[in-house]
Amino acid sequence: MAAIIPFRAVRPQKRYAKKVASCPYDILTSDEARTIARKNEKSFLHVIKSEIDLPEDIDPYDDIVYETARKKLFNFLKEGTLFQEKRECFYIYQQKMGSHVQNGIVACIDTSDYIAGYIKRHELTRTDKEADRTKHIDTLNAQTGPVFLTHRAVDAVDRIVGRIVEEKPEYNFIADDGIAHTVWKVDDDTVISDLQGTFMKKGTLYIADGHHRAASAVAVAGMRRRENPDHRGYEEYNRMMAVIFPHNQLTIMDYNRLVRDLCGMTVEEFLAKVSDAFTLLQDVPGKAPRRLHEFGMYLDKKWYRLSAKEGSYDEGDVVGALDVSILQDNLLTPILGIGDVRADERIAFVGGILGMEKLEEMVDSGEFAVAFSLYPTTMDQLMEVSDAGKIMPPKSTWFEPKLRSGLFIHLLD
Repeated sequence: MAAIIPFRAVRPQKRYAKKVASCPYDILTSDEARTIARKNEKSFLHVIKSEIDLPEDIDPYDDIVYETARKKLFNFLKEGTLFQEKRECFYIYQQKMGSHVQNGIVACIDTSDYIAGYIKRHELTRTDKEADRTKHIDTLNAQTGPVFLTHRAVDAVDRIVGRIVEEKPEYNFIADDGIAHTVWKVDDDTVISDLQGTFMKKGTLYIADGHHRAASAVAVAGMRRRENPDHRGYEEYNRMMAVIFPHNQLTIMDYNRLVRDLCGMTVEEFLAKVSDAFTLLQDVPGKAPRRLHEFGMYLDKKWYRLSAKEGSYDEGDVVGALDVSILQDNLLTPILGIGDVRADERIAFVGGILGMEKLEEMVDSGEFAVAFSLYPTTMDQLMEVSDAGKIMPPKSTWFEPKLRSGLFIHLLD
């Protein structure tokens, strides 16, 4: 079973928390990060996207990029922007997006629990991305972004967290995107013990987001273990930093698709083929699907509603019954010729946070021919796929709000 472990976090001084906290490294391009960080020398983007402080033609995987990140992290420590706790703690990290509130426990998890399968996955990792994060962690001797985990909600955990969030927080700020971030430190030995005891009874954690960060933490732990003749198993490099939320507080948003062309078909020919595969309604008032197995389609300045036909998917297949699979297996591959969505440049993906208007805009611009809106994957589906040891198709989940980087750093010694 997965155990949670307190740790001596490196984190910002209170007065710098908002300035330091940044979007995660993998949702921004280098140009976007450069623009955001240009007027903020304390932004953590200087650590997690350190190519922004180098010539624009630099290879983002060049050794100097990782060395620049290492120097920036330890300069932040030296100058006092960041500091390390004197004792091991947990933290509660609360995010508010509109009326939505989620409270996560910031802790370390032993990488052996990941290897043993107590931390379950639903996504494959890409070799290049895993190699990048592995080199980043190893060069900096630090995990600079937490893995986003979830667990099946338990009243005992909620009660403990509920008492903590009534106390005075360490950090409390609203980021530029309007999302509020609040952090409480948990340094009471009794509360730490209570949280650990409760989690010991749970058994399983699930990766919601951060598969590459998790796999890279495990890879670095393996490297350090092999290099250390005195390895005992309790060294900091054996642990990965995570934020753990109850499943019923998380929001998965739709992850929508756009395709650049109709694979040589006219609009009429394309609609005829879609009608063979789905029940199709034209000029519908709603742009987003209302339920599972229903899809929106924007084409030629019109919205259509597609419904999966009975027998077009296997209801007993936890992966095949996902809407992303139904759309892929019955339309994108057989009709539009989109096979490997990871590699095919004809397809693009847009998180639901941008709304249906973004899909319309991108199709109306002429860059794309058709857009598909999907009903969000549910947390139950995510956990069912993970429990079955299966893998979801790429781009199945989009979590909001995103965890901020720089609020917590885990040093490996």
